[in-house]
Amino acid sequence: MRNKSKTIGIDARMYGYAQTGIGNYIRHLLEYIFKQDTENNFVIFLMPDEYDDFILPNERIRKVKVSAKWYSWKEQFLFPFQLYKEKLDLMHFTHFNSPILYFRKSIVTIHDVTPFFFPGHKMKSLVRKIGFRAVFFSSVKKATKVIAVSQSTKNDIVKHFKIKKTKIKVVYEGADEQFRVINNDEEIENFKKKYNITKPYIFYTGVWRNHKNLVGLIETFGILKKKYNFDYKLVLGGKEDPYYPEVRKTWEELGLGDDIIRTGFINQKDIPLFYNVAKAFVIPSFYEGFGLIGLEAMACGTPVISSNTTSLPEVLGDAAVYFDPKNPEEMAEKIRLVLTDEKLYNKLRKKGFQHLEKYDWGKMGIETMGIYEGTLR
Repeated sequence: MRNKSKTIGIDARMYGYAQTGIGNYIRHLLEYIFKQDTENNFVIFLMPDEYDDFILPNERIRKVKVSAKWYSWKEQFLFPFQLYKEKLDLMHFTHFNSPILYFRKSIVTIHDVTPFFFPGHKMKSLVRKIGFRAVFFSSVKKATKVIAVSQSTKNDIVKHFKIKKTKIKVVYEGADEQFRVINNDEEIENFKKKYNITKPYIFYTGVWRNHKNLVGLIETFGILKKKYNFDYKLVLGGKEDPYYPEVRKTWEELGLGDDIIRTGFINQKDIPLFYNVAKAFVIPSFYEGFGLIGLEAMACGTPVISSNTTSLPEVLGDAAVYFDPKNPEEMAEKIRLVLTDEKLYNKLRKKGFQHLEKYDWGKMGIETMGIYEGTLR
């Protein structure tokens, strides 16, 4: 931006939620934009928990404390007044949930449209469904530019909301530097003791919601145990969700409780170790907006076996083996194939490292800055 400096607002209310894709996205967005932009002023909107700890890197950046949590009535009726008060030249909403009452120039990042296909327990009421659709529709319609994290997500926005393709720019994410091959034997042994890991395992991490297809993964694990005498554990990362009791019910009915390690919430520093020690990483999802976890596993040298749906083949390319997530028998066969074919196993590891060169948070920052520039012109 070669003219007079502008004031750009960034919605960072989900900044502290590092174990969510959106939290990670915001953290990297701020890091790289602050490095690259030397002219403009920024206003960062933060929730109280993160406001005090957020360190301002220079005098061109200010922070504003916001009490309006995402998906709340305050977000729609109080948050817009805080935005107007700052007299922003451009506002970047980092998730679809922008206030309907904010009409100044904005861009919005759409990570996925999962709730339209898998509403979840929070979307059971008609009021919530109508509210969600209204907010989403308003966000993409009002925005001068829409950022989609994958071509698959872009296609869904065009198809379901009739937005012009030219308005949407695909900007890929990247894997953190903390995701790498770990060769420290002592560190690995301490990790195994901490989580009582005594056998090789296949790994999944993420939320326990219906679109993630954990029921299918557990049924697949049962087939592997029964049909192929599979002497592995299944490690399920993430917190068990009481709103989806069918996950627990499935492993109990199949008698797999002793063979499944449930980690609960995983500390951020332990996640690379879980990837490193795993024999394979499985993504059984019916729907993913991007599938960053697949890239994280590749960065740790772990072969990825993935669902063949939505964004996953686009993002993971030929560096993964794919299956139909609705077919547990096929899932089991593909997992068994990767774990028994040493040549394929090593090929996937090698391809994974090469494939990662395409994805970089720094590149994401540069491309996002380009969108800011174009919008402000």
